[in-house]
Amino acid sequence: TFAGEGTYYDPGLGACGKTNKGTELIAAINAPQYGNTPNPNNAPVCGKCALVKGPLGQVKVKIVDRCPVCKTGDLDLSPSAFNKIGKKADGRIKITWSF
Repeated sequence: TFAGEGTYYDPGLGACGKTNKGTELIAAINAPQYGNTPNPNNAPVCGKCALVKGPLGQVKVKIVDRCPVCKTGDLDLSPSAFNKIGKKADGRIKITWSF
């Protein structure tokens, strides 16, 4: 289990090579946990699911992107995923999660 901060972003073409929408339950994982592969589209974390717990509940997301500014344990969530576990007005929430 990892602990960090949850934020939200407007998804588009992600580091895993796929285009996603804000209505999907997806996340960008922090750069240290994303890893450094010769082809970022083939990173081992791409397509993995994570169960994320926040102040208002939990949500299952698919890892589709990398968050370059996030610290180890942080996830940048799609707006629809963030709204299931926190208030958008808070912007940044404490989370725990596991693959």
